[in-house]
Amino acid sequence: MMKTVGVIGLGTMGAGIAEVFAKAGLNVVGVEVTDPALEAGRRNLDRSLDRQVDRGRLTAEGRREILDRIQLTTDFADTASADLVVEAIPERMELKRDVFTRLDAVCGPDTILATNTSSLSVSEIAATTRRPNQVLGMHFFNPAPVMKLVEVVAGDQTDPAVVARVEELASLLGKTTVTVGDRRGFIVNRLLLGYLNQAAKLVGSKVATADEIDVALKTTGLPMGPLTLADVIGLDTCVEILDCIHADSGSPRHEAAPILRELVASGRLGRKSGGGFYDRGTDPAADLSDERAGELVLELVGPHVSEGQAMADSGYASSADIDTAMRLGCGYPNGLFGLLNEG
Repeated sequence: MMKTVGVIGLGTMGAGIAEVFAKAGLNVVGVEVTDPALEAGRRNLDRSLDRQVDRGRLTAEGRREILDRIQLTTDFADTASADLVVEAIPERMELKRDVFTRLDAVCGPDTILATNTSSLSVSEIAATTRRPNQVLGMHFFNPAPVMKLVEVVAGDQTDPAVVARVEELASLLGKTTVTVGDRRGFIVNRLLLGYLNQAAKLVGSKVATADEIDVALKTTGLPMGPLTLADVIGLDTCVEILDCIHADSGSPRHEAAPILRELVASGRLGRKSGGGFYDRGTDPAADLSDERAGELVLELVGPHVSEGQAMADSGYASSADIDTAMRLGCGYPNGLFGLLNEG
């Protein structure tokens, strides 16, 4: 049974992961590289927990107990005795490899090292350590305290026993796991970003407006349309992930739409910058006939489902795991394969 975990990086995602571990009763060592970053991480934790107290989901005593389990530090060596360390820093390979080199040097020989990467190669990250058999992906979804999915990613050399220990831990955290091999984007981002990208291409080629697409796709039961979702994720983030996946897949489906690059170059990054496909506070609105809505649904959902079927046919993930991943990771009410039946 794991007792102590480290979390490297205390941005919104890392702080959320630290909170999840502490709520489950584990001791947490939260690490940042500078004192200002550490204070920002502390504020992230405080904001999240204070919000839960204000909403009656957590008592003041419970808040104190959670924070008492979290040690904040700028010293990587404080993770030396951790059973597991999870890295949650920006999606840049050189940064992640540097972190894993440092962790490998200070952590005990039995410590498992995990990356929260959403799209990079786990095996490439693991190669910088002397323990690639003890390195794997543990991909949480944002916000980590709320989202129930964790993609567990085995690298080329990951020991199956290590995978099993992390799956057991995720269950203790109240998460549902899907376990896959090391393919860029894994299940969720590989499928989701291709779908979002195709929606952007339709806008760029003036086949449809963003409003028309999002209004049409909401008829399938999705919580939001693809271009609204792209704005939420961040268009710069979408481009970064697409570039990573495209380098692996070579598929035109993952080649970032020119309109995405144009919007990013103009500073329209989505909600975080005030506007992307939509200005902040603007909701999609379009007067569509049922026929036109159906055409757009088929145009986007058909290839989306086909890509998922190809993933299942390749043996990378089962249809059941794909449905679970898209339901819990993206809010698809009945998974990916139920989308065509919902419109």
